[in-house]
Amino acid sequence: MLSRRQKHLLLKFFSMFSVVRGYNILVVIIAQYLTSVYILAHDKPVSKVVFDPNLLLIVLASAATIAAGYIINNFYDYEKDLINRPEKSKLDRLVSQNTKLSFYFVLNFIAAIMASYVSFRAVIFFAVYIFAIWLYSHKLKKLPLIGNLVSAILTITPFFAIFIYYKNFETVIFVHAVFLFLLISMRELVKDLENLPGDMAQDYRTIPIVYGERMSKIMLTYLTLLTFVPMYFLINHFNIGRMHYFFYLSMALLILFLFLLWRSKAKTHYLALHNMLKFIIVAGVFCIVLIDAELLLNRI
Repeated sequence: MLSRRQKHLLLKFFSMFSVVRGYNILVVIIAQYLTSVYILAHDKPVSKVVFDPNLLLIVLASAATIAAGYIINNFYDYEKDLINRPEKSKLDRLVSQNTKLSFYFVLNFIAAIMASYVSFRAVIFFAVYIFAIWLYSHKLKKLPLIGNLVSAILTITPFFAIFIYYKNFETVIFVHAVFLFLLISMRELVKDLENLPGDMAQDYRTIPIVYGERMSKIMLTYLTLLTFVPMYFLINHFNIGRMHYFFYLSMALLILFLFLLWRSKAKTHYLALHNMLKFIIVAGVFCIVLIDAELLLNRI
């Protein structure tokens, strides 16, 4: 049996895990390694990529920076989340705001230290990334269009870190990046529709508030149609192995997404659409292995 103090500490651990969204960070770590092995460093032995200490430090620095970003975002969105996510907010409030800020500075410091072991350029990269996350959370996220654009860019920034490290400039990488960027942009806009009550209460100027729900749906329709462009090129003009099955599935899900989008009116409807996009993104991470299913056997 756990003592009362142990239960309290365990609850605080889960609270902090909820604040930093540990599950999302784990997916990013897996995505960075799979991207390195199968796309960015596909010409290197798997063991050299997986056990590369510099790559490990970049991945860990990214994880620390992202965790710190979630903390500062949670700090600024404290009142909004009480309206939009009351149940999650109850768990998040088990850790005080002062403790969250302390973790924020510690995590950013750890990220800078780890980056310094890679190179001075890595330190500059993460310093800019940390500042950009703070600026977004403090100011930019309240602005229509700019907030969505910056959020999507910040989400894919950890992949630019390893992209710069490997200096791989193949066209297929940019096409993959465009596809991911469009999906994340769609997810951010759906989140704005989902969080409409809290955003209005806190005077956020998001796209649904400024331009209305109908215009938001029109924009989502165009973004959805745009995702078919990189999918077409990836399937027909690049060697992506069996990953084309993932893109065919994505096409079907995005058509369903559009069908449901124009029938959505309530928060629960938008939450379902948000989860659908999240599923496509997470599935895409694990489907990277389909690019070369026999790679691990041949390159170890």
